[in-house]
Amino acid sequence: MIELTPELTKELRHYLDTNDAAKLQRTFHAMHPTDIATFIDDLSDEDATRALRVLPDVKVADVITEMDQDRRREILSLVPEQEIATKIVQNMDTDDAADLIRDLRSERQDAILAHIPDLEQAGNIVDLLHYDEDTAGGVMRKEMIVVNANWSMPMCLDEMRRQAEELDEIYYVYVVDDLKRLIGILPTKTVITNPSISEIRYVMLPNPVILHESDSMDTVIKTFDQYDLVAIPVVDALGRLKGVITIDDVVDEMREKHEAESQMASGLSSDIDTSDNIFKQTGARLPWLLIGMIGGIFNSQLLGIYDSVFAMIPQISLFIPLIGGTGGNVGMQSSTIVVQDLARGTLDLKRIPRTILNDLCVALVIASVISMVVFVYNYFYIKDMLVMASVSLSLFVVVICASLFGSVIPLLMNAVKIDPARATGPFITILDDLIGMFVYMTITQALYGHFR
Repeated sequence: MIELTPELTKELRHYLDTNDAAKLQRTFHAMHPTDIATFIDDLSDEDATRALRVLPDVKVADVITEMDQDRRREILSLVPEQEIATKIVQNMDTDDAADLIRDLRSERQDAILAHIPDLEQAGNIVDLLHYDEDTAGGVMRKEMIVVNANWSMPMCLDEMRRQAEELDEIYYVYVVDDLKRLIGILPTKTVITNPSISEIRYVMLPNPVILHESDSMDTVIKTFDQYDLVAIPVVDALGRLKGVITIDDVVDEMREKHEAESQMASGLSSDIDTSDNIFKQTGARLPWLLIGMIGGIFNSQLLGIYDSVFAMIPQISLFIPLIGGTGGNVGMQSSTIVVQDLARGTLDLKRIPRTILNDLCVALVIASVISMVVFVYNYFYIKDMLVMASVSLSLFVVVICASLFGSVIPLLMNAVKIDPARATGPFITILDDLIGMFVYMTITQALYGHFR
């Protein structure tokens, strides 16, 4: 395969500009669909359409699958429904085809489905479109090898050869009964070593790992992670085999989930990238910034209540960034750890008390170290015992409070079915800033009133 380099990109653009379809086609033939998709993503709509039309239909389908979702939608808006159906959808796996069609307007969906020559494929796509895209049924594919438990091995082999002609990859052979219920899997090794068995039910592996069509994507990801499988069958409530989810689909979902959580933790309210327009980027970034601004206003109002303390001990204002920043950082660390465990499914109800206790112990150690470091610094540079005591004691309390809030808030949000990832980032930082300033001012005022 030829990798996409700046030099190759320049060469491909030259072929497009000079309408040299033959050289463009030869070069595309030696490239991976992902690299072709990357190249086409940066082209104008007209050039992108011309580039796609020099590709064979099978490779067009692969390239379209790999393209950026928004860019794909823009390009497909210029392609007639019949061409999408016969040259693209017809050459896709059913799960990819369903994803593509789901992303289009409803009237275009109906038109494309009506033009698909293979009625069985069209029916399978329609079935997948009925599922929520964030469930196992929404990401499974219909292409798989299915055999009956009562078949002999020679009959099974004939059927496997017939079905395999329509598949790009074969992971497992699934064994069903006469009611289409999944009852086992047939490893390739078993097929080779038992060529004349009378009924394959005697050599299949029963009770395979399964997913249900209504399972959430979190459940799908956890199941793949737990059992280290490359494909898992999906069944309905009656145990009938409905499809299969492969590891490549799960990796895509994991990447999207990770990107969404990272953006959420960064204070973005929706999924955006640098190619999105100004209004979409502004809409995603502004809400949390406004919330942060409101938090800052509350913080300033809180500090204003203690203006007499600042007048008597002006040095304490030097440590406001330290108190706020440390509390926010500690809270962020604690919430991130808890959110990760919740996402992996390793934090169940029985472990919650121990998790909180462990976090409290860690917070005590961190608080002690940080407070001592600041106390030593103030001893040499501030040389005011009241300031030394108030800053160190405030830091100690703030670290413990921030750590506990960072652990408990994601657990509470998870309990009420709110995405705990929202407890990371700006949310916990704003909350810890307010708590930190309140603790700092309260302790300072109390110490000043007692000793002076």
